[in-house]
Amino acid sequence: MNYFIKGLLLLTILSTYSYASCNKGATIFSCTTKKGKQIEVCDNKTTIEYSFGKLNSKPELLINVPRKNVTTTQWAGMGSYVSYSVDIPNNNTVYNIFWGMDRMNENHPIEAGVNVFINKNLAVTVYCSDKIENNIEGVDLAPSNE
Repeated sequence: MNYFIKGLLLLTILSTYSYASCNKGATIFSCTTKKGKQIEVCDNKTTIEYSFGKLNSKPELLINVPRKNVTTTQWAGMGSYVSYSVDIPNNNTVYNIFWGMDRMNENHPIEAGVNVFINKNLAVTVYCSDKIENNIEGVDLAPSNE
C-alpha cells in the first residue's frame, strides 16, 4: 500500500474519533478539565448536544436533547457574583453546565464546569481548568424554574 493511501486511511480513522467541536452548530460552552477531558455544549438548532470525554477521542458521554427541554439561568444584574448556567436533562440526570465570576474581586478565579444531579441530588462536580469558551450569556433557551 502506498503512503498516500495509508495516510488517507489513518486520517479517516482519526476523524471518526476526533472530538466534535460543535461541527453541526454553535458552541454554547466548552472547556478542558484538569484531567484533560472536554466539556462541550452545542446548539444544533433543534437540539442541544452535551458531550464529555478525553480530547481527540470518542466522547465518553454524548447526548442530544430537544431545545424545548433545555433551560438556562441568567444573571439578573444584581450583586457582585455573575453567573450563568444551562440545565440539560437526560432521564433522571441533569447536567448543569455553569460559569461564574466575582466582578468585585479580581483575585477570585472564574468558576466553570458541570454539576451532575441524579434524582435531584448532586452526584459530582467537574471543574474546568482552562480553555473556557463561554457563550451562555443571552442564550435563547427557556428560563429555568429553579
